[in-house]
Amino acid sequence: METTRPMPTALASTRLPPPRLVRPDEIVPSDPSLAGAASPRIEDVLIEHGPMLARIAGSYESEPARRDDLLQEISVAVWRALPTWRADASLRTFAARVAHNRAIDHLVREKRARGDELHEDHVDPDANPVQHAVAHQRRKDLLAAVRDLPLGQRQVVVLALEGFSQREIGDTLNLEENTVAQRLSRARRQLQSVLAGEA
Repeated sequence: METTRPMPTALASTRLPPPRLVRPDEIVPSDPSLAGAASPRIEDVLIEHGPMLARIAGSYESEPARRDDLLQEISVAVWRALPTWRADASLRTFAARVAHNRAIDHLVREKRARGDELHEDHVDPDANPVQHAVAHQRRKDLLAAVRDLPLGQRQVVVLALEGFSQREIGDTLNLEENTVAQRLSRARRQLQSVLAGEA
């Protein structure tokens, strides 16, 4: 359990600038054993899996500042966990597991989730403005409905939307494949019901 030191009174009244995201090359391990040569480089992990981690963060937090904070927490958690990766699961599965665990810790700490939108990494350049607006609204509605799902269903849906197979979802969340299938089925029914009501 982390303990926080009291802030010196001189700093307590000082207005600090907004926090900025730390670049991976700025992270220096405090424990030399964490900088294992055999583990993948965090830069490579973030290049390959950063968009997925951002979408996972977006599925838990909608407010941009909170989403960015959560993404940074997730990135640091992945970096710290990399030396424990044993290649018994894919690096993608490992990163998603760490991200979901960190996001759950974040939810417990924050005790609330709000609705907004995911990063728009995949905008169709050929879509006309009306099609783009309709697609944007559908994504927004889907994300809001996903955020309203019970946590267990939300986790499996987010990973399914990332293209994870049911087996990979089970490995990531330490669930039986049958449990994953049941949660996905319940979530689909609930999402269809909610989204049909909005049509």
